[in-house]
Amino acid sequence: MPQIHFLDVTNRDGVQTARTGLSKFGKTMVNFYLGRLGVAQSEIGFPFLFHEAPYVRAQIALAEAGAFGDLRLSGWCRGVAADVEKAAGVRAAGTGLAHYNLSISTSDYMIANKFRGRLDRDAIIRETVAAVRAAKAGGARTVGVNAEDGSRTDEGFLTEFALAAKEAGADRVRYCDTIGGETPERIRERFAKLASAVAMPVETHCHNDLGMAVANSVSGALGDLDAGQDAWINTCVNGIGERSGNADLLSTILAFRHGFGLEGRAEFGDPIDLAWARRFALWAGHAFGRPLPYNQVGVGRNAFAHESGIHADGALKDHGNYELYDEATLGPFPGDWHARPGRVVLTGEYGGKAGFRHVMDGLGVEPADEDLAFQLVQLCNAQTGRPLTDDELRLIAAHPRELALLFPGQIA
Repeated sequence: MPQIHFLDVTNRDGVQTARTGLSKFGKTMVNFYLGRLGVAQSEIGFPFLFHEAPYVRAQIALAEAGAFGDLRLSGWCRGVAADVEKAAGVRAAGTGLAHYNLSISTSDYMIANKFRGRLDRDAIIRETVAAVRAAKAGGARTVGVNAEDGSRTDEGFLTEFALAAKEAGADRVRYCDTIGGETPERIRERFAKLASAVAMPVETHCHNDLGMAVANSVSGALGDLDAGQDAWINTCVNGIGERSGNADLLSTILAFRHGFGLEGRAEFGDPIDLAWARRFALWAGHAFGRPLPYNQVGVGRNAFAHESGIHADGALKDHGNYELYDEATLGPFPGDWHARPGRVVLTGEYGGKAGFRHVMDGLGVEPADEDLAFQLVQLCNAQTGRPLTDDELRLIAAHPRELALLFPGQIA
């Protein structure tokens, strides 16, 4: 039976959200939570950029040390061989990223109005083939090619593009609904045709400009399944992303678990553990400075709140009367040290050793390297500009040597 996999793009598309941002340590925590949640792959960022290189090295080292579980780390590059070759040179202890997605615009609209004569269809295929070959030559185990503006790309050319990439060594093609104009029926049909024609998975990448990113992601994945292919679905935590956002990770998982008519259609190819859902979502709202809407699916303050008489009466008798799934499956609400009321001693940028030791003892944590972990608490707090959470402190305590790669030249 075909399987469903989630490839989260919070650390690439999500961090491009206007009027917000995330520190490199914050991006590290996204990978930590995705690993705990059981997501297949994280698109960790742009390894060809100079300011991403220390972060990428730290992620590679953390993955090697087991900090992210079975999470696969992938880099995003333009479909340009030179960028790919530069990215492949970013290594930690001789190890580089093993997975890549390479992106180029494919629609006639963008050829005319973005490239403006610099590239035509033939050139797009040549650039993509060269980039895929460069990634494979650089040691990549899997390569996906991104058809930016795929939803406005001619079906014939989209197939030609995907087949050329496959022949060069690509493993998947990413169909990008870049401007968010897709509809569920249309995208399912286009995915089924494309996946059948190229005999490899077509990856969803849906934006939310019409409020249908999750619906379109589910439908596109069903098109893959119709063609007998595995489905790969791009998501972002809390649905963040450029303009109106991307497909929300938790909503998409819940749709496949509890959506009517989806039972038995496919199975998850990864051990999804929603017991981390609340901690991840609330951490992300804190880290991005974007508090969760009250009606955020699954994790919003009102997701399981009932007030009207009919609803309250029914929920009191049996919560299943008005709730599709059990809220306990989403895990506990975090009760972080820094959020305690009353007298509390914290550790951070300007804290001392006594406060650091007090907090670590309170969390029941013994740092692998106390002096290094203490410096990292100061540096990470300075970078994020907000109190460090319990999960962040635990990661620092467990993996200080790997996290030190985030701060080249700054550790005393």
